[in-house]
Amino acid sequence: MDQQFVEVLRRLITESKPHGRNLIFAFEKNHREDGTVNEEDTEFFTPNEYVLKLAKETPELFVACASIHPYRADAVATLEHAVAEGAVAVKWLPNAMNIDPSSGKCDAFYEALARLQVPLISHAGEEKAVHAEERQRLGNPLHLRRAMDHGVRVVVAHCASLGQNPDLDAGAGAPWVDNFDLFMRLINDPKYKDLAYGDISAITQYNRLGKPLQSVLSNRELQKRMVNGSDYPLPALNMLMQTSAVVKAGYLTEDERTLLNEIDQHNPLLFDFVMKRTVKLNGERISDDVFMVRDELMPLIKPA
Repeated sequence: MDQQFVEVLRRLITESKPHGRNLIFAFEKNHREDGTVNEEDTEFFTPNEYVLKLAKETPELFVACASIHPYRADAVATLEHAVAEGAVAVKWLPNAMNIDPSSGKCDAFYEALARLQVPLISHAGEEKAVHAEERQRLGNPLHLRRAMDHGVRVVVAHCASLGQNPDLDAGAGAPWVDNFDLFMRLINDPKYKDLAYGDISAITQYNRLGKPLQSVLSNRELQKRMVNGSDYPLPALNMLMQTSAVVKAGYLTEDERTLLNEIDQHNPLLFDFVMKRTVKLNGERISDDVFMVRDELMPLIKPA
């Protein structure tokens, strides 16, 4: 199954001519508070070694992103090894992995990320693809301040565009606020001007078509802090990618929808890219720069 998945992914990428390179994510196991592995709460696991191997085999297609739990006793050494082998970023899904990004247990790891110039790509907001119901509070975007306070550049996946969390700045009895609004608080904080970013993966899914996509399309300054992401394989799931809903929301025309549906029949990865290049609001589209490598964010990416 793993081999078939990689073969399909390679085909989908190379069918686009010319094609870019894709950042492929490892996925760390769930860990307990003491840093030991919790196999029982680990739904799936993709080792760093696996994605590093794939990136080395096909450097014109893949760039490796490691995934390392910061509570591990060997977290810093594991990060240093992964970077030496070619990893350019680290991926977390705190809700599923049991990571509190605001915990002091992460400090040594944050210091290493900053020293090595490795950005942290962290899911924030509600998580629905991986079991995490009892840990949804770990997806509060405000928890990621601690990483940025250590000088780490953070990409908030999906712009934290699902669900709500308590407003940690409001004290006792804090009201619940949309996670996207908490993400925008990070973006608008001058302290994090060069540290807080978001990615546009999943924001054209039917359940994220409201304020998140509208804000990205209408705000050129916000787009300067955005990077593209596919969230593949989710673009291949028609239950999530409903072009009729995108038309109804006013971001596509019926003619554009017809063409996008045709692309989707052949290549859902290309479909996701073309969708994000096509959606518009009051004539404004997502800028070209969002789809290019941001050198200031990922300085370890080298030419293939």
